[in-house]
Amino acid sequence: MSHPAAPAAPATNFLRQRIEHDLETGAFAGRQFAGTPGDAAHHAGAPLDEARIRTRFPPEPNGYLHIGHAKSICLNFGLARDFGGACHLRFDDTNPEKEELEYVNAIKEMVQWLGWSWGDNLYEASSYFDFMYASAEALINAGHAYVDEQSAEDMRANRGDFGRPGVNSPFRDRTPAENLARFREMRDARHPDGAMVLRAKIDMASPNINLRDPTLYRIKHAEHHATGNKWCIYPMYTYAHPIEDALERITHSICTLEFEDQRPFYDWLLNQLADLGLLARPLPQQIEFGRLNLNYVVTSKRKLRQLVEDRHVNGWDDPRMPTLVGLRRRGFTPASLRAMVEATGASKQNAWIDDTVLDQALRADLEPQAPRAFAVLQPLKLMLTNYAEVFGSADHREPCETAAHPHKPELGLRKFTLGPELWIETEDFMETPVKGYFRLFPGNKVRLKAGVIIECTGAEKDADGKVTAVLATVIPDTKSGTPGADAVKVKGTIGWVGAHEAVAAEVRLYERLFTEAQPDAGGRDFLEFVNPNSLRVVQGFVEPSLAGAAPDQRWQFERHGYFVSDRADHTADKPVFNKITGLKDSFAK
Repeated sequence: MSHPAAPAAPATNFLRQRIEHDLETGAFAGRQFAGTPGDAAHHAGAPLDEARIRTRFPPEPNGYLHIGHAKSICLNFGLARDFGGACHLRFDDTNPEKEELEYVNAIKEMVQWLGWSWGDNLYEASSYFDFMYASAEALINAGHAYVDEQSAEDMRANRGDFGRPGVNSPFRDRTPAENLARFREMRDARHPDGAMVLRAKIDMASPNINLRDPTLYRIKHAEHHATGNKWCIYPMYTYAHPIEDALERITHSICTLEFEDQRPFYDWLLNQLADLGLLARPLPQQIEFGRLNLNYVVTSKRKLRQLVEDRHVNGWDDPRMPTLVGLRRRGFTPASLRAMVEATGASKQNAWIDDTVLDQALRADLEPQAPRAFAVLQPLKLMLTNYAEVFGSADHREPCETAAHPHKPELGLRKFTLGPELWIETEDFMETPVKGYFRLFPGNKVRLKAGVIIECTGAEKDADGKVTAVLATVIPDTKSGTPGADAVKVKGTIGWVGAHEAVAAEVRLYERLFTEAQPDAGGRDFLEFVNPNSLRVVQGFVEPSLAGAAPDQRWQFERHGYFVSDRADHTADKPVFNKITGLKDSFAK
C-alpha cells in the first residue's frame, strides 16, 4: 500500500523547518539500534541511514480514534513521506484494564483508511516490557529510582503544588539494594494494587511538578491482552513512551502541547539510560505542536464514551460522532480529512478551528467527482392533469436524460421517465407566493429539470386544508433537449421523481451534535448542550438510477447536498442514505 501523493507545494511550518535543519546539520548521523527488546531484536546494532527521519503515531488502544488523531496521523506519516523517512505505528498498551484487541484492529483499519501504510514498522509497547523492567532495575542500582510505600493520598499531598515545593518521601533514602528487593517483590505479586510504586529520584523542589519524583511503575493485577498474566506491574506511559521512541530510533517524537511539561522528564530519562549504556545516542527529541480543536466537537475519550454509553448516539460509528469510524460512516472521505489537516497546518499554539473548515474540504473533494441524482426528501404529489392528452396515453412514459455529472462526460447519462404523477419537494409549491418565489404557485410556469415546462393550475387539499397534491398542465413541445425547449421562458426549475419508478428510501439528515461551539468549556456539563435535532429521519424518494446502489457510495442530491449510502444499514431492498453536508454552509447565514 502506497502513501497518498504529497501536495505540490506543502505549507511550511516549524516542524518542517526543524526537520530540514536536523537533516542539514546531520543531527542523527551514526544512529544505531540498541538493546534487544521484542520486535527490535533483529535491529540490535544495525546502522541506520542518517538521511532518513523516523516519526511515530503511538495511540493507546483504549478507544476509537477521533478527528484529533487524524491530525497526528497525517502529520507524522506525511512528514515521514515528504522527507523520505518512515513512520511507525506503535500501540502504547501499558494499561491492561482499559485496552482491548477490538481497539487495536479498529486503529489499524482507520490508519489504512486515511491512506497511510506503516510497512514493516508495527510495534507494541508490551513487547518492550522486559527491557523496561531491566531499565528500571538499572535506575534503582544507580540510585535514580526508589520504591515508595506512601499511600496515594500522602503521595499526592507531599507532591506540593505550583506555589509549594514537594516533600521528600520517608522511603526516598533507602539503599539501592533495599529498593531492588522491594521492586522484585512488586514484580513477584507479593503486594496488592496500590501498596507501593516505583518512583524516579529527581527533585521534589523542582518548579516543574512533572520532575518531582514521577511514578515509573505501579502494581496492577490485571490480564493484558498481549502478555496475559506474565506481569502484575506495569510501566507508566511517561516512563514507557521515551523508551519506546529510543528503541525504535525515532528522530522526531511529535506530540501535542499537553506533553510540553513532560519533555524535561523525557530527556532526563533517556539521558540516564544512555549514560548507563542501555540506549545509544543521538537520542530522540520530543517536539510539541498545537492540537486540533474543532468547534461544536468534543474529543475527550471519556466524554465520547459517555455519549455512547448514555445512548445520546447510536454507537462509536454514529455519523454524528467525531470518531473516524463515525466520520467514515457519515460519508467523509480520506482525502477531505487529509486536506483539512494540510489547511490547518501545524503551530506551537492550541487553536480553535471552525468545523466548517472540514465541510469545505469535503465539498472541494466531492464536487468534482460525486455523480448527481434527484431526490425528494419532503414528498408532495404533483399531478399533470393533461398528461394523457399531450403524450397520447396515461400509460406512456416519456424518456428523459441528463448528465451524471455536469463536468465529467465520461460518467455518462442518468436516464428516467416522466409520467402523469410525480413527487416534488413540499417547499416547491406555495399557494400564496412570497416576493422572489419562482417555483410552483397557481398561474406560474416552471421547468421540470431535464423534462418539460408545466403551469400550475391549483392544488387539492384535505378536510383540514392541508395541500395533498399540486395540479399542473404540461406545456407541449417544451421538453429539454428538443427544438422547442426554449420557446417558453421560465424563471424556476425544480427537481422531481416519477411516482411510477421512484425508489423509496430512508434519509438521515444530520446536524451538529452540540448547540454550543465549545460545549465543555469552563468545566460545563457538555451533555446539557446535546442538540435534540442532530438527527432527523425522513422517508423520501430517489431517482431510479440509485436502485440497487451498493453501500458507501456518494452522490450530490441536487439542491440538497452530498449524501452517502449507509455502510451498515443500506441494502438494495431498503435503501438508507446519510446526509454528509449541504451544498453550502447553512450556518453562515
